[in-house]
Order: sequence, then structure tokens, then C-alpha cells
Amino acid sequence: MSVTLPDVRPTSSGPSDAGESEAGTRLRVLQLIAADGPVSAADIARELDLTPAAIRRHLGVLEGTEQISVHEGSQGLGPARRGRPARRYVATSHGQAALSHRYSELAGQALRFLSAVAGSDAVTDFAESRVRDLEQRYTVSLATTGQDMFARVNVLAAALARDGYAATARPVPGAAAIQLCQGHCPVQEIAAEFPQLCEAEAHAFSRLLGVHVQRLATLASGGHVCTTNIPIITPPSPVEGPTP
Repeated sequence: MSVTLPDVRPTSSGPSDAGESEAGTRLRVLQLIAADGPVSAADIARELDLTPAAIRRHLGVLEGTEQISVHEGSQGLGPARRGRPARRYVATSHGQAALSHRYSELAGQALRFLSAVAGSDAVTDFAESRVRDLEQRYTVSLATTGQDMFARVNVLAAALARDGYAATARPVPGAAAIQLCQGHCPVQEIAAEFPQLCEAEAHAFSRLLGVHVQRLATLASGGHVCTTNIPIITPPSPVEGPTP
């Protein structure tokens, strides 16, 4: 069953959302939360140029329809501050569904049939075949990027974002790594039943970047974002020989 974004009209007019429908603005809020979450109301208002009243209205609707929730963790959100911490939001599975064209039921039936007739290896082969086109297209994007891993991951994230994955690249403070985060997955529900889809995608990322990557979380397994940890390879310093 599809989950749609409700179109709730405000009871009074104001400077926010001028020239744009309530539903359209709310969709932009949801997309930003999916891409950048956990994110605060102030961050969203600043990014989308919304008034505090407008952002409260949209967050209230999205939270009331269980498309977003308050993130309980605090790791990676910056240094602690005095006073009450700001509420930060992430997209829920209902929110992810609202961003997706729903074909999960048919795809699930097809993969279950494939698994029953040809075995789980056939599902793995299908998953690898599915990412082949993506990998070929992204290889072109990365061809002129060079070997700097930060640059390569950012190019990959931009390519994924253009394809609707709400992807961003985030350096890991204090570690020689960068995290590729995907706030949206078009096959999230199917991947929960067939993790081969997530595994094939991670394999493709590894081949594209030329390093072993590690999946830390996936939307399919209940995470608020798909997170792939990518090490930054630093060339070893040359070893100096004995002084002649």
C-alpha cells in the first residue's frame, strides 16, 4: 500500500512557503531529512529558507504521520552544548516509502519465485546484474577524478544523489575514513528480505573505488540511512636506506 504525503493547508497565511504548495515544501523537508539526517529544525529552516513557524508546521505533520522521528543518539553531532539539546530528525521507513515509487510487492513476488525455482544463487546473480549498469555509468564519472579518495567518494555520492539515493559523503573525525551515506533506497523493503541486493551494491562500490568497503548500517536492516565506511589509503612513507 502506498504511503503519500498529506496535503494539509495552513489556517493562516504567512511569509513562508510563498509560491509553493504545502505538500511540495513538505516533500523538500522530507528529502532533506532523508539526505542529511540526523538534522535539526534550525538546520532545515536555514537550508530551505523557511520561517520557524513553517518548519514547525511541516515537522509536526511529518512526525504525526510517522514519516520522521527524533533521533535518539548523539554521536557524531558535534561538541556538547549547554542547555536543552536540539531535537534532530531522521526519516522513518514510512518516510522512505513516501519518497519511492512503490513496486515492492511485485518485485518481492518475482524474487521469491526466482529463489524457489533456481535457488538463492540465482538471486545473488540477479543482484549483481542489477548493479552492473549503475557501475558502468559511475565508472565514466570516476574516470577523470584521479586517485584522491575524498574526491572519488564525493563524485560517487553526487552520482548516487542524481539517481535519487539522497547520498552524501561525510569524513569521519579522527579516522582515516570517509562515510558514504544514502538516505533513500528504492528497494528498501525488498532488500530486507533479500540482503543480496545490499551486498551487490557494496561490492560495486568497492570495485568503483578500488578499496574494500564496509557496510555499517542499511535502511533495509532498520537504520535511518545506509552507511558505507570507506578507508582512506595513505601511501607509505619511503624507507630511507643507510647513508653511504
